Amino acid sequence: MSATAFHAKPETSAERKEFYRRLEGNNSAPLWEVLGQIITPEPRPASVPVVWHYEEVRSLLMESGDLISAEEAERRVLMLVNPGLGGASQITQSLYAGLQLVMPGEITCGHRHSAAALRFVIEGEGAYTTVNGERVTMRPGDLILTPSWTHHDHGNPSTKPIVWLDGLDIPIVNTFDASFAEHSQEAQLPAGSTANLLPLDSRPERLAIPFFSFPYSRSRQALQQMRAASPLHPTHGIKMQFINPATGGYPMPTIGAFLQLLPAGFHGASYRSTDATVFCVAEGRGRSLVGDNSFEWVEHDIFVVPSWCPVTHEARQESVLFSFSDRPAQKALGLWREQAFELA
Repeated sequence: MSATAFHAKPETSAERKEFYRRLEGNNSAPLWEVLGQIITPEPRPASVPVVWHYEEVRSLLMESGDLISAEEAERRVLMLVNPGLGGASQITQSLYAGLQLVMPGEITCGHRHSAAALRFVIEGEGAYTTVNGERVTMRPGDLILTPSWTHHDHGNPSTKPIVWLDGLDIPIVNTFDASFAEHSQEAQLPAGSTANLLPLDSRPERLAIPFFSFPYSRSRQALQQMRAASPLHPTHGIKMQFINPATGGYPMPTIGAFLQLLPAGFHGASYRSTDATVFCVAEGRGRSLVGDNSFEWVEHDIFVVPSWCPVTHEARQESVLFSFSDRPAQKALGLWREQAFELA
């Protein structure tokens, strides 16, 4: 039986409608009426391609710094909301994203939650994030992780605002109804309390996370080394994935993060995969064709590619794209697929 025939919806008669009403009264429903909507031959994402030009969003983000304090907001963040998802606090079906602002002199209250998070620093230097007692200074292009249920806070002792892109698996956690959160007792977490040294009688809930910070200077150098040693991939240019060095696997179970270098003049082949992906431009300028949409981008712009939507990248000048998606979760469940297309 073909996929079309399998998903064909039967005709509706008065007798069937009356039967369906009786089913509803018994908290039941006919699968054949909705089969084509819930089991589809290919992905039919509700999320749509979107681009956020950073200079436009930045002005609104800075305005928020005057409108609400860090204490009131707890986290001063402008969510990046996908218009295809009906106002839900999501950028894709499975992920949340937002731009967070910490003004000079501000300290955010320490807390932890079930949702895993990553921070990709966009602008500012000298602020910090503390994760389970380990403090790291934040610089543009750095990737910082706060895995599930790790204590973390942020502070900005510098004289300039700091902005980073947040990516969290909140929709995944909420799908399982598994969200927990709590504030830390201290307003600010002690720095260095788990820096491979502990009081004699201390029994930490978790060990320190040795891989939660990925400085951009090292990541950029790795891209250059791979560029010198490897041919360009026809679709991705030079693309690398962030890993947990202790395991060689993804840095977090639900979120994968990637960095790719596109040389000046690069015109990639079209590609699609089932993991809807959020991109942030770390360097350069260029264009991405996402489905029927053409997105011109410059440094710090953000755009999203929905599941199974073809994407092609072009670089006007040497560019670096950071991206994240739910690929680890899909792979763990045996769901992930990709398809590459040859250059015309």
